[in-house]
Amino acid sequence: MTKKERFAFVLSYFEEHAPNAETELIYDNPYQLLVAVILSAQCTDKRVNMTTPAIFRQYPDVEALSHATFDELFPLIRSISYPNNKTKHLIGMAQMVMEDFNGEIPSTVEELVKLPGVGRKTANVITSVVHQQPNMAVDTHVFRVSARLGLTTNATTPLQTEKQLLKYIPTEKVHIAHHWLILHGRYICVARTPKCEQCGLRPVCKYYQSLIRGNNWQPN
Repeated sequence: MTKKERFAFVLSYFEEHAPNAETELIYDNPYQLLVAVILSAQCTDKRVNMTTPAIFRQYPDVEALSHATFDELFPLIRSISYPNNKTKHLIGMAQMVMEDFNGEIPSTVEELVKLPGVGRKTANVITSVVHQQPNMAVDTHVFRVSARLGLTTNATTPLQTEKQLLKYIPTEKVHIAHHWLILHGRYICVARTPKCEQCGLRPVCKYYQSLIRGNNWQPN
């Protein structure tokens, strides 16, 4: 099977079984999504969704957040991983948005990555989800699933994975393919014990085929 055929099978499967895939973070506008994504680094979406309502009540927009102090914001995100850094990042992000972007959340990856707490993955999420730009955010789920399926070859970094995926995924499908891969990794192709018996991608999955052959799988 060629790489092109493998991608075609995977995308067709997801289009049929998850046509409306979307982020599980709860948000109402770009500001709320940006806050949620910054908080979600190395933390579950479930925990973030439990935390953000209190933040948004106290800081309903980016201007309000820009006036927050560390001591005021920290208690609201104490239960999130790395709360010290994320508190500083959120306040710094809001202040920069107000000072450098006239209070508007940037809409390009190049601008977003200038904000505190925003790396390439976060910027790709924002531009993909809010603006449906063809940007592929690579988290641990996307990285793992892509390698196991054989969508990527010898990709050792998120950027390498991103570039290989973008080479074969049609531009108009990139924004939803991001969610397909994340959700598949979150619920089916989990890290330690993937639920292969529930997976409809077994016919093209290199990882599964290696299990059948009894070989030691390598992500290539």
